This record gives sequence, structure tokens and C-alpha cells, in this order.
Amino acid sequence: MIEPKPIFAQGFFTVSRRGDFFQIVRFDYYDPEHYYEKVMKSPILYDEEMRKLAYNMQRMLDLEEVLVNSIRVRPKVRMVNIEHSGFSDAPHITFLIYFKGSLRKGVNTFEDKYESETIEYDYEVYWFFPPKTRIVEVEMSGDIDVIDNILYVWARRGDKIKGYEKIVFEFY
Repeated sequence: MIEPKPIFAQGFFTVSRRGDFFQIVRFDYYDPEHYYEKVMKSPILYDEEMRKLAYNMQRMLDLEEVLVNSIRVRPKVRMVNIEHSGFSDAPHITFLIYFKGSLRKGVNTFEDKYESETIEYDYEVYWFFPPKTRIVEVEMSGDIDVIDNILYVWARRGDKIKGYEKIVFEFY
């Protein structure tokens, strides 16, 4: 069997002034043997696959060291879903992830430490901060664009990711 292969990923992260971090992470796959279509047709296989996907993502998150203002936080998978984008060989898997950090008026820091790697697919990440937020500093692999309170990061297949992210932002 040819395993489904990830071909693209997008992450949408929102941050509230109360310290809520919401993440929607979507992986697009090429699935030539329609594995996920078959899974979706069987309630038993579907439940097993959802548990496996959630477990594997949670395991990856647990290996990361995520810090908000130097205090470790623990992102948790809240939901996972499989859908298709009109073609049975083009599924996507979406993860909803949440964690809470202690934020304050003034300067705050988000950091994430994880295993460095060479990425196998293109990805884009959008960070959306509340109004009256200034993004002060960004240290991430990939190309970076800051527009007011929005941070956009993208990387392409074959790029080396150093395994460290830092965002310094100021609530005013």
C-alpha cells in the first residue's frame, strides 16, 4: 500500500488578551489509494483512525517545550477531523489545539522548542493577535511577514527548520 503523503500544511493561531491560544492546523494529503475515503465509510475504522491521529499529534505536542512568558504550557488536541477537498485522493486532516498562558499588559513572549528537521512539504502559518498588539520580535525558520497585529510565516519543502520559535509581542 502507498501511504497517504502530506503535501501542504496550514496553521491558524489566534491569541486572546486573556491568554487563550487557539490553533487550527490542517494537513493536506495526496492519497492515491484512497485510504482515508475507505476509513470514512466505516464507523469502526473512522473512530480508530481519529483516536490514532489525536494520540500521535498529542504525542508530538508533548515532545515540544512551549513557553509563555517563560512558564511552560501544555497544548492539547481538542478535536481532529478528516475531510476531502472534492477528490477522494485529496483528503485533509484538521486538528483543533488549545492552551492557556498567563499574559499581561506590556511585553509578552511565546517560545516553542522542538526537534529541528528538513520539511517534506510546504507550509504557511498565520498568527492573529488582538487589536492594540504590536509584534516586537519574531525568530522563526522560514519567511516572515508582519502586518500590524498579524504574523505570517511560510516555508517550502526542503527548507531546514531549526526547531525554535520566538514571538515577542506587546499589548498596549
